[in-house]
Amino acid sequence: MIDDTPSESVFDCWQSLAAGLYLSIVGYSVLAGVPVISTAWSELLGFSEVQVGRVAGADLGGLSVGAMLAALLVARVDRRWLLVWAILAAILANLACVYWQSYTATLGLRFFAGMASGVVTGIAVATLGGRQRAARAFNYLLFSFAFVQAGELYLLPRLAMEDIYKLFAMSYLPALLFLLWIPARPAPVLSSMLKAHSPLSVRGDKVPPIVPWLCLAAMALTYVNIGAYWTYIELASADAGLDEEWVSNVLIWVSFFSVLGCLFATLLSDRFGLARPLLATLLLHAATAGMLIAGINEPRFFISLYAFNFLWIFVDVYQMGSVANVDGNGRFASLMPAAQGLGQIVGPNLAASLLALGAGYSGIFFMCALASLAAFAVYALAYQRLSQSAMGGNHGFHGEKS
Repeated sequence: MIDDTPSESVFDCWQSLAAGLYLSIVGYSVLAGVPVISTAWSELLGFSEVQVGRVAGADLGGLSVGAMLAALLVARVDRRWLLVWAILAAILANLACVYWQSYTATLGLRFFAGMASGVVTGIAVATLGGRQRAARAFNYLLFSFAFVQAGELYLLPRLAMEDIYKLFAMSYLPALLFLLWIPARPAPVLSSMLKAHSPLSVRGDKVPPIVPWLCLAAMALTYVNIGAYWTYIELASADAGLDEEWVSNVLIWVSFFSVLGCLFATLLSDRFGLARPLLATLLLHAATAGMLIAGINEPRFFISLYAFNFLWIFVDVYQMGSVANVDGNGRFASLMPAAQGLGQIVGPNLAASLLALGAGYSGIFFMCALASLAAFAVYALAYQRLSQSAMGGNHGFHGEKS
């Protein structure tokens, strides 16, 4: 576990936690509703399947660019002013989408909106990552995300495209009320000690510099899978002829089911640490996407979607916990939205290219499975390097029980 003994910093008050959670949820709002937003772009604006992937990739890719921009600036610039400009830009970009709805205009505006939301998300996640119990704060975020996701999947299909954009714009307005609860600058002193009981601790030595970068690279690969699957799963179900109302109801309830995933993942990590549960979960995540390669019917869709969303929360609990445990000052935590966004640039765009090449939805789900297996390989390398540093060359996993 992360050391709880140092003096509390400005990041450890409840106001900072509340602000970080709300701003993170607002920043991730498009990701939460991607399946129904993708369907809306297709059915309400007439975009082709390939164009839907490009627009989703632009929006979620903008998130990555904005988060990287935030990571570069949070230590140098007043975070509150950054938030003001990012919030205003997000509001304007979403409102502009109401009036300019051509494919070309939407592509550019969604990238701009995504970039603004990425700045907001990057600052919010850096705020959560600056807490002494950063891993716990990220668990709170994932719980909140599950409920917001369910709400979006229920509400957004009942709205016109213009109202969806207006809702996103309006969601940023309350964020202005949280500005004073966001620390303007990094805390003067943040603990960088990793205790021996941490699932990813390195006894008597610092974390190898490559390990946090490997964790971020694996997170990006994980989100290649998530971005492509989540963008196209509803369109794939429609292509397979599944009942639209039934699919919509399954999407809503599967989001609540992910709350159980977060609870179970937290309990499991408390007992077994992070390494083995994460690696096992990535293999299962690959299997849930891979089971759709042979085609989609109601039983396969139901099992795959429930398992995918359940395991998605599992993966994020372990990924965010891993980064929190190897990141002493919140620097790499602020880059997590960038890694997620990078995966979401590649995932939907690669999926769109596969459709354009005639690979069909089976090709997309095959690619999703491969991305999860690649993430498994990168995490295995990261844990191996960490174990070598902790145990003087022993290649086993160290300190997995907390």
